[in-house]
Amino acid sequence: MTYFDNYRQRFFIENSPVRGDVVHLTDAFATVISQKDYPKALKALLGEMLVSASLLISTLKIHGKLSIQLQNSDPNAPFRFAMAECDTTGAVRALAGFSAIHDDEQMIWQNAHTAQDAFALLDKGVLFISIHPEHGESYQGIVERVSDDLGECLAHYQKQSAQIPTIIKLATNETTASGLLIQLLPQSDKDKDNDPDLWDRLTMLTATIKKDELTELPAQEILYRLYHEEDVVLPDVNALHFACTCSLQKSQGAIIQLGQDEALQVANAHGGALVLDCGFCGQEYRFGTDDIKQLFA
Repeated sequence: MTYFDNYRQRFFIENSPVRGDVVHLTDAFATVISQKDYPKALKALLGEMLVSASLLISTLKIHGKLSIQLQNSDPNAPFRFAMAECDTTGAVRALAGFSAIHDDEQMIWQNAHTAQDAFALLDKGVLFISIHPEHGESYQGIVERVSDDLGECLAHYQKQSAQIPTIIKLATNETTASGLLIQLLPQSDKDKDNDPDLWDRLTMLTATIKKDELTELPAQEILYRLYHEEDVVLPDVNALHFACTCSLQKSQGAIIQLGQDEALQVANAHGGALVLDCGFCGQEYRFGTDDIKQLFA
């Protein structure tokens, strides 16, 4: 069994309707939080969102991507939005919008230390999940904010929308974002008779996991500590990685949507070039006035 710095480890409890995943992100997490001067609490929340998207897409039988998004209805709030996504190739990325220009905004972020603190700042915000299959219609579901714990909200959503009891544990530190998901799939009468206390037992065991264990231990060790009396099956590990979907073609499309006259006005106001930069990866796409005219030729 080979482990990477960024991976998702699926697991099963043998002869039971229980499945789960452990996600561990280091390099990918570092790439995301290095794109902006994010406050500490927002780094932690972005890490939890990255992990959550990576956990939840594994529960779907699709080829495509899943994103978790937070949107604030107050445009003047210090925390505007956040989103993270993972696709079925294991590519992850995330981005957040915030402001810390004014003294009161700086003070707000200085007093926020955890992902829960950042989540709480989105007082009037909406949490939702978007699923985008490669083929077929996209789907978006609103997630009820039952607490300021992202894992609890998403687990509640899974239970309410899919009728699947779910536990999600999330943790971050300065270098690592990790999490664990475990689910009880529909049980047959035989399953219930064979082990009627299964989910209650696993729920109590899962509750004992500590945040530093999630971030510091490999998946195999985490699962052994939690479920060493269960018959845990570990398929091959799946590598995850940071990747961005920005491109020159998409930037050209954005300029075409803007229109030639307005694009030229923006370029002339900025020294003769219109520069589009990607908030996810930092890539810049530079268009001079000749480039803009060529797009509309």
